[in-house]
Amino acid sequence: MAYDVVIAGGGPVGLFLACELGLAGISVLVLERMEDPHSPLKESWMGMRGLNFPSVAAFYRRGMLKDVQHSSLAWMEPTKPGFEMRSENPSSTQRPRFAGHFAGIMLDVNKIDLSGQKYLTDGPSSAGALVSLEGIEEVLTKQAQKLGVEIRRGMPVTGFTQSEEHVTVQAGNEFFRANWLVGCDGGRSTVRKIAGFEFAGSDPEFTGYSAWVDMEDPEKLRPGFNLTLHGMYVNGPGPGAIGLIDFDNAAFDRTQEITLEDLQATLRRVSGTDVTIKKLHVATSYTDRARQATTYRKDRVLLAGDAAHIHSPLGGQGLNTGLGDAMNLGWKLAATIRGWAPEYLLDTYTAERHPVGAWALSWTRAQVSIMRPNPHSQAIAGVIRDLINTKDGTSYFVEKISGVLLRYDLPGEHPLIGRSAPDLEFEDGSRVGALLQDGTGLLLDLAGKEELSTLSRRWNGRLKYVSAKAKVNQGLAAILIRPDGFVAWASDAFPNLTVLEDTIHRWFGNPA
Repeated sequence: MAYDVVIAGGGPVGLFLACELGLAGISVLVLERMEDPHSPLKESWMGMRGLNFPSVAAFYRRGMLKDVQHSSLAWMEPTKPGFEMRSENPSSTQRPRFAGHFAGIMLDVNKIDLSGQKYLTDGPSSAGALVSLEGIEEVLTKQAQKLGVEIRRGMPVTGFTQSEEHVTVQAGNEFFRANWLVGCDGGRSTVRKIAGFEFAGSDPEFTGYSAWVDMEDPEKLRPGFNLTLHGMYVNGPGPGAIGLIDFDNAAFDRTQEITLEDLQATLRRVSGTDVTIKKLHVATSYTDRARQATTYRKDRVLLAGDAAHIHSPLGGQGLNTGLGDAMNLGWKLAATIRGWAPEYLLDTYTAERHPVGAWALSWTRAQVSIMRPNPHSQAIAGVIRDLINTKDGTSYFVEKISGVLLRYDLPGEHPLIGRSAPDLEFEDGSRVGALLQDGTGLLLDLAGKEELSTLSRRWNGRLKYVSAKAKVNQGLAAILIRPDGFVAWASDAFPNLTVLEDTIHRWFGNPA
Protein backbone atom coordinates (compact mmCIF):
# COMPACT_ATOMS: atom_id res chain seq x y z
CA MET A 1 0.00 0.00 0.00
CA ALA A 2 1.22 3.53 -0.76
CA TYR A 3 1.23 6.41 1.71
CA ASP A 4 2.16 10.05 1.54
CA VAL A 5 4.41 9.68 4.58
CA VAL A 6 5.83 6.79 6.58
CA ILE A 7 7.02 7.73 10.07
CA ALA A 8 9.52 5.45 11.79
CA GLY A 9 8.83 5.65 15.51
CA GLY A 10 5.61 5.91 17.47
CA GLY A 11 6.80 7.92 20.44
CA PRO A 12 5.54 11.43 21.23
CA VAL A 13 7.46 13.09 18.37
CA GLY A 14 6.39 10.61 15.71
CA LEU A 15 2.79 10.67 16.92
CA PHE A 16 2.63 14.46 17.08
CA LEU A 17 3.99 14.70 13.55
CA ALA A 18 1.44 12.11 12.43
CA CYS A 19 -1.33 14.22 13.95
CA GLU A 20 -0.11 17.32 12.13
CA LEU A 21 -0.06 15.51 8.82
CA GLY A 22 -3.38 13.80 9.44
CA LEU A 23 -4.95 17.16 10.22
CA ALA A 24 -3.91 18.32 6.74
CA GLY A 25 -5.48 15.26 5.09
CA ILE A 26 -2.16 13.50 4.43
CA SER A 27 -2.10 9.69 4.46
CA VAL A 28 0.30 8.53 7.18
CA LEU A 29 1.66 5.19 8.38
CA VAL A 30 3.47 5.04 11.72
CA LEU A 31 5.77 2.04 12.20
CA GLU A 32 6.67 1.49 15.86
CA ARG A 33 9.25 -1.02 17.07
CA MET A 34 7.58 -1.91 20.37
CA GLU A 35 4.52 -4.15 20.30
CA ASP A 36 3.17 -2.93 23.63
CA PRO A 37 2.96 0.85 24.15
CA HIS A 38 2.92 0.35 27.91
CA SER A 39 6.15 0.18 29.90
CA PRO A 40 7.16 0.86 33.52
CA LEU A 41 9.78 3.24 32.11
CA LYS A 42 7.01 5.42 30.66
CA GLU A 43 4.70 5.44 33.67
CA SER A 44 4.35 8.03 36.40
CA TRP A 45 7.62 9.39 37.78
CA MET A 46 9.84 6.99 35.82
CA GLY A 47 8.43 8.39 32.60
CA MET A 48 8.26 11.98 33.81
CA ARG A 49 9.10 14.73 31.32
CA GLY A 50 8.59 18.48 31.38
CA LEU A 51 6.60 20.46 28.84
CA ASN A 52 7.67 24.06 28.32
CA PHE A 53 5.55 26.96 27.08
CA PRO A 54 5.92 26.23 23.32
CA SER A 55 5.02 22.57 23.83
CA VAL A 56 1.96 23.41 25.91
CA ALA A 57 0.99 25.96 23.27
CA ALA A 58 1.31 23.31 20.55
CA PHE A 59 -1.13 20.99 22.33
CA TYR A 60 -3.43 23.93 23.05
CA ARG A 61 -3.47 25.08 19.42
CA ARG A 62 -4.52 21.61 18.32
CA GLY A 63 -7.29 21.17 20.88
CA MET A 64 -5.51 18.58 23.05
CA LEU A 65 -4.58 20.69 26.07
CA LYS A 66 -7.39 19.51 28.36
CA ASP A 67 -6.45 15.88 27.77
CA VAL A 68 -2.78 16.64 28.42
CA GLN A 69 -3.62 18.53 31.59
CA HIS A 70 -5.84 15.70 32.79
CA SER A 71 -3.01 13.18 32.33
CA SER A 72 -0.26 15.41 33.78
CA LEU A 73 1.68 14.75 36.96
CA ALA A 74 2.06 18.43 37.82
CA TRP A 75 0.90 21.72 36.36
CA MET A 76 2.11 25.29 36.51
CA GLU A 77 -0.84 27.63 36.62
CA PRO A 78 -0.62 30.69 34.36
CA THR A 79 -1.10 33.13 37.22
CA LYS A 80 1.30 31.47 39.68
CA PRO A 81 4.99 30.71 39.18
CA GLY A 82 6.31 27.20 39.69
CA PHE A 83 4.86 23.73 39.39
CA GLU A 84 2.29 22.40 41.81
CA MET A 85 2.87 18.72 42.41
CA ARG A 86 -0.15 16.46 42.49
CA SER A 87 -0.13 14.53 45.72
CA GLU A 88 -0.64 10.76 45.81
CA ASN A 89 -3.03 11.51 48.67
CA PRO A 90 -5.98 13.60 47.39
CA SER A 91 -6.65 14.96 50.89
CA SER A 92 -3.09 16.18 51.31
CA THR A 93 -2.57 19.92 51.60
CA GLN A 94 1.16 19.58 50.97
CA ARG A 95 1.50 20.96 47.44
CA PRO A 96 5.11 22.14 47.07
CA ARG A 97 5.89 24.49 44.21
CA PHE A 98 9.13 24.62 42.25
CA ALA A 99 10.44 26.12 39.03
CA GLY A 100 13.05 23.59 37.94
CA HIS A 101 16.82 23.54 38.25
CA PHE A 102 20.07 24.17 36.43
CA ALA A 103 22.73 21.51 37.07
CA GLY A 104 20.99 20.62 40.32
CA ILE A 105 20.82 24.25 41.50
CA MET A 106 17.17 24.91 42.30
CA LEU A 107 15.33 27.92 40.93
CA ASP A 108 13.34 29.91 43.49
CA VAL A 109 9.77 30.55 42.33
CA ASN A 110 9.67 33.74 44.37
CA LYS A 111 12.42 35.29 42.24
CA ILE A 112 10.76 34.81 38.86
CA ASP A 113 9.87 38.00 37.00
CA LEU A 114 8.61 37.61 33.44
CA SER A 115 7.11 41.08 33.24
CA GLY A 116 9.72 42.08 30.68
CA GLN A 117 8.21 39.68 28.14
CA LYS A 118 5.81 42.09 26.44
CA TYR A 119 4.01 39.53 24.30
CA LEU A 120 3.63 36.82 26.94
CA THR A 121 -0.10 36.69 27.69
CA ASP A 122 -1.93 34.98 30.52
CA GLY A 123 -4.10 32.21 29.20
CA PRO A 124 -4.49 28.44 28.88
CA SER A 125 -1.13 28.00 27.16
CA SER A 126 0.97 30.23 29.42
CA ALA A 127 1.82 27.26 31.59
CA GLY A 128 4.25 24.40 31.98
CA ALA A 129 3.56 20.79 32.81
CA LEU A 130 5.19 17.65 34.12
CA VAL A 131 3.78 14.70 32.21
CA SER A 132 4.47 11.02 31.78
CA LEU A 133 5.49 9.60 28.42
CA GLU A 134 2.66 7.10 28.72
CA GLY A 135 0.09 9.84 29.29
CA ILE A 136 1.32 11.94 26.35
CA GLU A 137 1.44 8.96 24.02
CA GLU A 138 -2.12 7.97 24.95
CA VAL A 139 -3.39 11.48 24.16
CA LEU A 140 -1.53 11.59 20.84
CA THR A 141 -2.51 8.06 19.82
CA LYS A 142 -6.16 8.87 20.34
CA GLN A 143 -5.84 12.07 18.32
CA ALA A 144 -3.89 10.37 15.51
CA GLN A 145 -6.44 7.59 15.14
CA LYS A 146 -9.24 10.14 15.05
CA LEU A 147 -7.44 11.84 12.15
CA GLY A 148 -7.13 8.59 10.19
CA VAL A 149 -3.46 7.83 10.91
CA GLU A 150 -2.54 4.15 10.65
CA ILE A 151 -0.33 2.90 13.49
CA ARG A 152 1.35 -0.50 13.31
CA ARG A 153 3.24 -1.74 16.36
CA GLY A 154 5.91 -4.41 16.55
CA MET A 155 7.10 -3.16 13.15
CA PRO A 156 10.60 -1.64 13.32
CA VAL A 157 11.98 -0.13 10.14
CA THR A 158 14.82 -2.40 9.02
CA GLY A 159 15.70 -0.82 5.68
CA PHE A 160 14.65 1.47 2.87
CA THR A 161 15.59 2.67 -0.58
CA GLN A 162 14.70 5.97 -2.17
CA SER A 163 14.39 7.36 -5.66
CA GLU A 164 13.56 10.80 -6.97
CA GLU A 165 9.83 10.04 -6.67
CA HIS A 166 9.36 7.86 -3.61
CA VAL A 167 10.79 5.82 -0.71
CA THR A 168 10.30 2.07 -0.29
CA VAL A 169 10.40 1.19 3.41
CA GLN A 170 11.00 -2.29 4.79
CA ALA A 171 9.69 -3.43 8.15
CA GLY A 172 10.45 -7.10 8.67
CA ASN A 173 9.11 -8.96 5.65
CA GLU A 174 6.75 -6.17 4.60
CA PHE A 175 7.38 -3.27 2.25
CA PHE A 176 5.62 0.10 2.11
CA ARG A 177 5.86 2.81 -0.49
CA ALA A 178 5.70 6.48 0.48
CA ASN A 179 6.54 9.88 -0.90
CA TRP A 180 8.48 10.71 2.26
CA LEU A 181 10.08 8.91 5.20
CA VAL A 182 10.61 10.64 8.55
CA GLY A 183 12.87 9.09 11.16
CA CYS A 184 11.48 9.68 14.64
CA ASP A 185 13.07 6.45 15.88
CA GLY A 186 15.25 7.75 18.69
CA GLY A 187 18.90 8.32 19.43
CA ARG A 188 19.96 5.05 17.82
CA SER A 189 17.89 5.81 14.74
CA THR A 190 17.98 3.15 12.04
CA VAL A 191 16.69 5.68 9.52
CA ARG A 192 19.52 8.11 10.28
CA LYS A 193 22.17 5.41 10.00
CA ILE A 194 20.90 3.89 6.74
CA ALA A 195 20.46 7.31 5.14
CA GLY A 196 24.02 8.25 6.10
CA PHE A 197 23.32 11.45 8.03
CA GLU A 198 26.42 12.88 9.68
CA PHE A 199 25.88 12.80 13.46
CA ALA A 200 28.46 15.16 14.91
CA GLY A 201 29.10 15.90 18.56
CA SER A 202 30.89 14.94 21.76
CA ASP A 203 31.45 11.74 23.73
CA PRO A 204 29.97 11.16 27.19
CA GLU A 205 31.57 11.79 30.58
CA PHE A 206 29.05 10.21 32.93
CA THR A 207 26.51 7.44 33.32
CA GLY A 208 23.13 8.48 34.62
CA TYR A 209 20.53 6.24 36.25
CA SER A 210 16.83 6.57 36.97
CA ALA A 211 15.32 3.95 39.24
CA TRP A 212 12.37 3.06 41.39
CA VAL A 213 13.51 1.25 44.52
CA ASP A 214 12.61 0.33 48.08
CA MET A 215 15.20 1.38 50.66
CA GLU A 216 15.72 0.18 54.20
CA ASP A 217 16.94 3.58 55.37
CA PRO A 218 15.71 6.32 52.99
CA GLU A 219 16.33 8.97 55.67
CA LYS A 220 20.05 8.71 54.92
CA LEU A 221 19.51 10.53 51.64
CA ARG A 222 18.69 14.22 51.55
CA PRO A 223 15.61 15.07 49.49
CA GLY A 224 15.83 16.79 46.12
CA PHE A 225 18.95 17.48 44.05
CA ASN A 226 22.31 16.93 45.74
CA LEU A 227 25.68 17.69 44.15
CA THR A 228 28.47 15.57 45.63
CA LEU A 229 32.18 14.90 45.22
CA HIS A 230 31.41 12.15 42.71
CA GLY A 231 28.44 13.53 40.79
CA MET A 232 24.83 14.07 41.81
CA TYR A 233 21.92 12.15 43.26
CA VAL A 234 18.25 13.04 43.22
CA ASN A 235 15.93 11.75 45.92
CA GLY A 236 12.35 12.08 44.64
CA PRO A 237 9.98 13.38 43.43
CA GLY A 238 7.98 10.23 44.17
CA PRO A 239 8.55 7.67 46.95
CA GLY A 240 11.48 5.45 46.01
CA ALA A 241 12.39 7.53 42.95
CA ILE A 242 16.16 7.82 42.64
CA GLY A 243 18.30 9.61 40.08
CA LEU A 244 22.08 9.31 39.83
CA ILE A 245 24.87 10.90 37.82
CA ASP A 246 28.19 9.09 38.12
CA PHE A 247 31.22 10.69 36.45
CA ASP A 248 32.72 7.35 35.41
CA ASN A 249 33.62 8.34 31.82
CA ALA A 250 30.49 6.44 30.77
CA ALA A 251 32.17 3.16 31.71
CA PHE A 252 28.93 1.29 32.44
CA ASP A 253 27.97 -1.11 29.65
CA ARG A 254 24.41 0.02 28.90
CA THR A 255 23.62 -3.25 27.10
CA GLN A 256 23.87 -5.02 30.46
CA GLU A 257 21.12 -5.32 33.05
CA ILE A 258 21.27 -2.88 35.95
CA THR A 259 21.41 -5.05 39.08
CA LEU A 260 20.47 -4.09 42.62
CA GLU A 261 24.07 -4.60 43.71
CA ASP A 262 25.50 -2.36 40.99
CA LEU A 263 22.95 0.38 41.61
CA GLN A 264 23.49 0.28 45.38
CA ALA A 265 27.27 0.49 45.00
CA THR A 266 26.95 3.47 42.69
CA LEU A 267 24.42 5.18 44.96
CA ARG A 268 26.66 4.74 47.98
CA ARG A 269 29.70 6.08 46.16
CA VAL A 270 27.93 9.09 44.69
CA SER A 271 25.93 9.97 47.83
CA GLY A 272 28.73 9.26 50.32
CA THR A 273 26.32 7.27 52.49
CA ASP A 274 25.85 3.59 53.34
CA VAL A 275 22.19 3.59 52.27
CA THR A 276 20.76 0.13 51.54
CA ILE A 277 18.43 -0.79 48.67
CA LYS A 278 16.28 -3.77 49.55
CA LYS A 279 14.34 -4.03 46.28
CA LEU A 280 14.87 -2.77 42.74
CA HIS A 281 11.62 -2.42 40.79
CA VAL A 282 12.86 -0.90 37.55
CA ALA A 283 15.90 1.04 36.37
CA THR A 284 17.30 2.59 33.23
CA SER A 285 20.53 4.34 32.31
CA TYR A 286 21.63 7.19 30.05
CA THR A 287 24.73 9.25 29.29
CA ASP A 288 25.58 12.82 28.36
CA ARG A 289 26.59 11.93 24.79
CA ALA A 290 25.68 15.00 22.73
CA ARG A 291 25.31 14.69 18.97
CA GLN A 292 23.30 16.35 16.23
CA ALA A 293 22.66 15.63 12.57
CA THR A 294 24.32 18.31 10.47
CA THR A 295 21.15 18.52 8.36
CA TYR A 296 17.64 17.25 9.05
CA ARG A 297 16.90 16.31 5.44
CA LYS A 298 18.46 14.08 2.79
CA ASP A 299 16.29 14.08 -0.33
CA ARG A 300 13.04 12.32 0.70
CA VAL A 301 14.22 11.34 4.17
CA LEU A 302 13.87 13.66 7.19
CA LEU A 303 14.73 13.41 10.87
CA ALA A 304 13.00 14.73 13.98
CA GLY A 305 13.39 14.38 17.73
CA ASP A 306 16.16 12.22 19.19
CA ALA A 307 16.90 10.84 15.74
CA ALA A 308 18.15 14.33 14.87
CA HIS A 309 19.74 15.34 18.19
CA ILE A 310 20.65 13.65 21.45
CA HIS A 311 21.94 14.98 24.75
CA SER A 312 21.62 14.31 28.46
CA PRO A 313 18.21 14.92 30.06
CA LEU A 314 19.63 17.73 32.22
CA GLY A 315 17.31 20.70 31.89
CA GLY A 316 14.41 18.71 30.41
CA GLN A 317 14.76 19.94 26.82
CA GLY A 318 14.66 16.65 24.90
CA LEU A 319 10.92 16.10 24.55
CA ASN A 320 10.26 19.79 24.00
CA THR A 321 12.84 20.04 21.23
CA GLY A 322 11.34 16.99 19.52
CA LEU A 323 7.78 18.26 19.74
CA GLY A 324 8.96 21.58 18.33
CA ASP A 325 10.52 19.70 15.42
CA ALA A 326 7.23 17.93 14.72
CA MET A 327 5.16 21.12 14.90
CA ASN A 328 7.56 22.94 12.60
CA LEU A 329 7.89 20.11 10.07
CA GLY A 330 4.27 18.99 9.92
CA TRP A 331 2.66 21.87 8.06
CA LYS A 332 5.66 22.36 5.77
CA LEU A 333 5.72 18.72 4.69
CA ALA A 334 1.94 18.72 4.24
CA ALA A 335 2.12 21.86 2.08
CA THR A 336 4.84 20.24 -0.02
CA ILE A 337 2.76 17.09 -0.55
CA ARG A 338 -0.36 19.10 -1.40
CA GLY A 339 1.59 21.03 -4.00
CA TRP A 340 1.28 24.63 -2.86
CA ALA A 341 4.50 25.03 -0.86
CA PRO A 342 7.18 27.39 -2.16
CA GLU A 343 10.18 25.42 -3.44
CA TYR A 344 12.35 26.33 -0.45
CA LEU A 345 9.74 25.86 2.29
CA LEU A 346 10.85 22.39 3.38
CA ASP A 347 14.45 23.60 3.66
CA THR A 348 13.36 26.11 6.32
CA TYR A 349 12.75 23.12 8.61
CA THR A 350 16.48 22.54 9.08
CA ALA A 351 17.22 26.27 8.98
CA GLU A 352 14.82 26.98 11.87
CA ARG A 353 15.10 23.86 13.99
CA HIS A 354 18.82 23.06 13.76
CA PRO A 355 19.78 26.12 15.88
CA VAL A 356 17.23 25.08 18.50
CA GLY A 357 18.75 21.60 18.69
CA ALA A 358 22.26 23.07 18.85
CA TRP A 359 21.19 25.28 21.77
CA ALA A 360 19.77 22.25 23.63
CA LEU A 361 23.11 20.46 23.28
CA SER A 362 24.98 23.53 24.53
CA TRP A 363 22.57 24.01 27.44
CA THR A 364 23.11 20.47 28.69
CA ARG A 365 26.86 20.61 28.13
CA ALA A 366 27.02 23.78 30.23
CA GLN A 367 25.36 21.92 33.10
CA VAL A 368 27.74 18.99 32.80
CA SER A 369 30.69 21.39 32.89
CA ILE A 370 29.77 22.75 36.32
CA MET A 371 28.79 19.35 37.75
CA ARG A 372 32.18 17.71 37.18
CA PRO A 373 33.69 16.68 40.53
CA ASN A 374 36.75 18.93 40.37
CA PRO A 375 37.68 22.27 41.97
CA HIS A 376 37.44 24.28 38.76
CA SER A 377 33.90 23.16 38.01
CA GLN A 378 32.86 23.66 41.61
CA ALA A 379 34.21 27.22 41.47
CA ILE A 380 32.16 27.96 38.35
CA ALA A 381 29.11 26.36 40.00
CA GLY A 382 29.51 28.80 42.87
CA VAL A 383 29.40 31.74 40.47
CA ILE A 384 26.31 30.34 38.74
CA ARG A 385 24.64 29.76 42.12
CA ASP A 386 25.24 33.40 43.06
CA LEU A 387 23.67 34.52 39.78
CA ILE A 388 20.68 32.24 40.22
CA ASN A 389 20.13 33.66 43.70
CA THR A 390 19.27 37.04 42.13
CA LYS A 391 15.90 37.91 40.62
CA ASP A 392 17.43 38.71 37.23
CA GLY A 393 19.44 35.49 37.28
CA THR A 394 16.50 33.26 38.17
CA SER A 395 14.31 35.00 35.60
CA TYR A 396 16.92 34.49 32.88
CA PHE A 397 17.26 30.77 33.55
CA VAL A 398 13.49 30.32 33.72
CA GLU A 399 13.04 32.25 30.46
CA LYS A 400 15.52 29.94 28.76
CA ILE A 401 14.17 26.70 30.22
CA SER A 402 10.53 27.64 29.65
CA GLY A 403 11.02 28.46 25.98
CA VAL A 404 9.80 32.04 26.39
CA LEU A 405 12.86 33.32 24.51
CA LEU A 406 12.44 30.96 21.53
CA ARG A 407 12.55 32.94 18.30
CA TYR A 408 13.16 31.87 14.72
CA ASP A 409 15.35 34.08 12.56
CA LEU A 410 12.69 35.23 10.09
CA PRO A 411 12.73 38.28 7.79
CA GLY A 412 11.22 41.45 9.24
CA GLU A 413 11.96 44.06 11.88
CA HIS A 414 8.97 43.77 14.22
CA PRO A 415 10.05 42.22 17.55
CA LEU A 416 7.20 39.70 17.43
CA ILE A 417 8.27 38.16 14.12
CA GLY A 418 9.65 34.65 14.65
CA ARG A 419 8.07 34.31 18.08
CA SER A 420 5.12 32.27 19.22
CA ALA A 421 1.94 34.25 18.63
CA PRO A 422 0.44 35.82 21.75
CA ASP A 423 -2.81 34.17 22.79
CA LEU A 424 -4.85 37.35 22.63
CA GLU A 425 -8.33 37.26 24.15
CA PHE A 426 -11.11 38.86 22.12
CA GLU A 427 -14.08 40.82 23.36
CA ASP A 428 -16.36 37.78 23.02
CA GLY A 429 -14.08 35.70 25.26
CA SER A 430 -12.55 33.59 22.47
CA ARG A 431 -8.79 33.44 21.95
CA VAL A 432 -6.20 33.17 19.18
CA GLY A 433 -5.29 29.60 20.10
CA ALA A 434 -8.72 28.27 19.14
CA LEU A 435 -8.40 29.82 15.67
CA LEU A 436 -5.39 27.62 14.91
CA GLN A 437 -6.99 24.25 15.62
CA ASP A 438 -7.65 23.50 11.95
CA GLY A 439 -3.94 23.79 11.12
CA THR A 440 -4.25 26.63 8.60
CA GLY A 441 -2.53 30.00 8.66
CA LEU A 442 -4.21 33.06 10.15
CA LEU A 443 -4.27 36.72 9.16
CA LEU A 444 -5.53 38.43 12.28
CA ASP A 445 -6.88 41.95 11.73
CA LEU A 446 -7.11 43.85 15.01
CA ALA A 447 -7.82 47.23 13.39
CA GLY A 448 -10.68 46.36 11.02
CA LYS A 449 -9.04 46.96 7.63
CA GLU A 450 -11.10 45.60 4.74
CA GLU A 451 -8.02 45.57 2.50
CA LEU A 452 -6.62 42.68 4.52
CA SER A 453 -9.72 40.59 3.94
CA THR A 454 -9.51 41.17 0.21
CA LEU A 455 -5.84 40.24 0.15
CA SER A 456 -6.26 37.04 2.18
CA ARG A 457 -8.97 35.66 -0.14
CA ARG A 458 -6.31 35.02 -2.76
CA TRP A 459 -4.92 32.28 -0.50
CA ASN A 460 -8.28 30.82 0.45
CA GLY A 461 -7.97 27.35 2.02
CA ARG A 462 -4.43 27.96 3.23
CA LEU A 463 -4.98 31.20 5.10
CA LYS A 464 -8.05 32.45 6.90
CA TYR A 465 -8.86 36.04 7.72
CA VAL A 466 -10.27 37.00 11.09
CA SER A 467 -11.18 40.53 12.13
CA ALA A 468 -11.70 40.96 15.86
CA LYS A 469 -11.04 43.37 18.69
CA ALA A 470 -8.77 42.15 21.45
CA LYS A 471 -9.36 43.08 25.08
CA VAL A 472 -5.67 44.01 25.18
CA ASN A 473 -4.03 44.12 21.74
CA GLN A 474 -0.56 45.13 22.96
CA GLY A 475 -0.41 47.87 20.33
CA LEU A 476 -0.76 45.43 17.43
CA ALA A 477 -2.79 46.27 14.33
CA ALA A 478 -2.42 42.98 12.45
CA ILE A 479 -0.54 39.67 12.68
CA LEU A 480 0.20 36.95 10.13
CA ILE A 481 0.48 33.64 11.93
CA ARG A 482 1.84 30.45 10.37
CA PRO A 483 0.03 27.12 10.90
CA ASP A 484 2.54 26.21 13.64
CA GLY A 485 1.52 29.30 15.62
CA PHE A 486 4.64 31.37 14.95
CA VAL A 487 4.42 34.95 13.72
CA ALA A 488 5.57 35.51 10.14
CA TRP A 489 4.68 39.21 10.03
CA ALA A 490 3.27 41.83 12.41
CA SER A 491 2.44 45.52 12.32
CA ASP A 492 1.58 48.12 14.93
CA ALA A 493 0.05 50.43 12.33
CA PHE A 494 -1.75 50.23 9.00
CA PRO A 495 0.35 47.67 7.16
CA ASN A 496 2.40 48.05 4.04
CA LEU A 497 0.29 45.78 1.82
CA THR A 498 3.17 45.09 -0.55
CA VAL A 499 5.35 43.78 2.28
CA LEU A 500 2.45 41.76 3.68
CA GLU A 501 1.65 40.24 0.29
CA ASP A 502 5.29 39.28 -0.24
CA THR A 503 5.36 37.65 3.20
CA ILE A 504 2.19 35.66 2.54
CA HIS A 505 3.65 34.54 -0.77
CA ARG A 506 6.86 33.49 1.00
CA TRP A 507 5.08 31.14 3.40
CA PHE A 508 1.91 30.17 1.56
CA GLY A 509 3.04 29.96 -2.05
CA ASN A 510 1.35 31.37 -5.12
CA PRO A 511 -2.26 32.54 -4.75
CA ALA A 512 -4.88 29.82 -5.13
